Amino acid sequence: MTGVLYISYTGMLEPLGQSQVLAYLERLATDRPIHLVSFEEAENWADSTKRMALSKRILAAGLVWHPLRYHKRPSAAATAYDIAVGAFVGARLVRRHGLRIVHARSYVPSVMALAIKRLTGAHYLFDMRGFWADERVDGGLWPKDGRLYRIAKGFERRFLLAADAVVSLTNAAKQEIATFPYLIDHAPPVTVIPTCADLNRFYPGPRTSARPFTLGYVGGAGTWYLFEEALALFRALKRHRPDARLLIANRNEHAFIRAHIAKAGIAVDDIELVAADHSEIPELMWRMDAGLVLIKPVPSKIASAPTKLAEFLGCGVPCVVNPGVGDMESIVADGRAGIVIRGFSDADCRDAVHALLDLVAEPDVASRCVETARRHFALDAGVRSYMDLYDELSIQVARDDDARPDTAQKSKLAEAD
Repeated sequence: MTGVLYISYTGMLEPLGQSQVLAYLERLATDRPIHLVSFEEAENWADSTKRMALSKRILAAGLVWHPLRYHKRPSAAATAYDIAVGAFVGARLVRRHGLRIVHARSYVPSVMALAIKRLTGAHYLFDMRGFWADERVDGGLWPKDGRLYRIAKGFERRFLLAADAVVSLTNAAKQEIATFPYLIDHAPPVTVIPTCADLNRFYPGPRTSARPFTLGYVGGAGTWYLFEEALALFRALKRHRPDARLLIANRNEHAFIRAHIAKAGIAVDDIELVAADHSEIPELMWRMDAGLVLIKPVPSKIASAPTKLAEFLGCGVPCVVNPGVGDMESIVADGRAGIVIRGFSDADCRDAVHALLDLVAEPDVASRCVETARRHFALDAGVRSYMDLYDELSIQVARDDDARPDTAQKSKLAEAD
């Protein structure tokens, strides 16, 4: 089978790397040889216990892991250095192991993939994950008229024009890509594969009735997220359910979260804030009656498919979502697996709380959530989609090899013999 080089700028020691890279590759590696290049942060790499456990897991899956060091500062220079190292290592691996497909997860790995394709002739799969350059602007990290944004958008154009196949997380983003003028008559095939969840791990767990109503918040709280609005919704919930609690699972932003909780005037005793590994998230979700998936509805977020939505629904937990983010609104509304909140005024929050409490009281809401997760976010379906893409690229590789003059000449000689 055609071998694959997979490049991820997200480390495998990060929860996201384990849920959205490794969970797929463990299954894909049963079908073909896969070499994984990832960039690991120093503090994560220093945890030898977790590192060794992860190495054993990767080895057991049949993957070949090539961990590289992630450099953070100074930002632009550090990223440029990582790109140079990744391109060099990747090209060497492609040549040494005869890998013919380079699967690049997002933009920074795609810069490496462009160089590798040019050096080796490998076929390139651009796994977009979102409109990264526009996200930097929408998040206030870059000015829209700045040099970095222009460079990144220039690379985006090169990625899309050079890609042999593209993966988008949402149908909304696929439709947007189809409008890009430079892709007229040059558009690569685009496949929609949302961020999926391992529903063998994220499933409805045991629940006890003798506990307070628990609202859940999982993941990041800054930049892209409507955390202040989440707290406003919780305050409204407290007015109707005085026993309600907010369970927050977050790894790195505890000071930020506590400051906003204090600013919102919420009692510390009403909040449970925990730092959890990805393996611990299902059990935390089993304690939640509803989950919050509230993300700033900026233009770039039409390309986002939040992992936690899939995980909440897989656990049978209905969600509160806002419109303008990927396909979230239609998924939740069509499956009656949550509510859509369109504003955060006192009246909006009050109405949302009433609708949420009514929804949670419905006896079949958990089964509807699970069915919605299976229909849209099943990991097995995502893996099959990637397998199909790899098969299609393998056919392209074989066709291109047959079309090469040296290959054609060898075929003629073989027929003559």
